[in-house]
Amino acid sequence: MNDNQWHKSSYSNGASNCVEIREHADRADVRDTKRREAGHITFDRAEWSAFLRAVRNDAL
Repeated sequence: MNDNQWHKSSYSNGASNCVEIREHADRADVRDTKRREAGHITFDRAEWSAFLRAVRNDAL
């Protein structure tokens, strides 16, 4: 895992309207691809894991 590497969401399917994620051992940063200069939101590991579970389970 490279702490400085941003990657697009796998749900973006090449679209330009998506989010980018940068994962760390203890957190994940999320930013808007179209507004990178606006900064990012950081989720701790528990929050990020819960979000991913909810997405996978169609709970959102």
